Amino acid sequence: MNPAFGKYLIGIGLLIVVVGVIIYFFSDKLHWLGQLPGDIRIKREKFGFYFPVTCIVLSVVLNLIIWLVRRFL
Repeated sequence: MNPAFGKYLIGIGLLIVVVGVIIYFFSDKLHWLGQLPGDIRIKREKFGFYFPVTCIVLSVVLNLIIWLVRRFL
């Protein structure tokens, strides 16, 4: 392993900590996350299914950001 890999791991760890702190302190402001229009909810008598479209939106946005960073750096 090279030292650059360690720096990437530290950076990813710090990013996870920052996101965790934001979620912890601002969770009351982020109540809309997971409640977007288009989220799929199916409720039956003994069955429930929930798929947040938020996952797809966040995935597309993060992939676009990563692609742009890799393209220009």
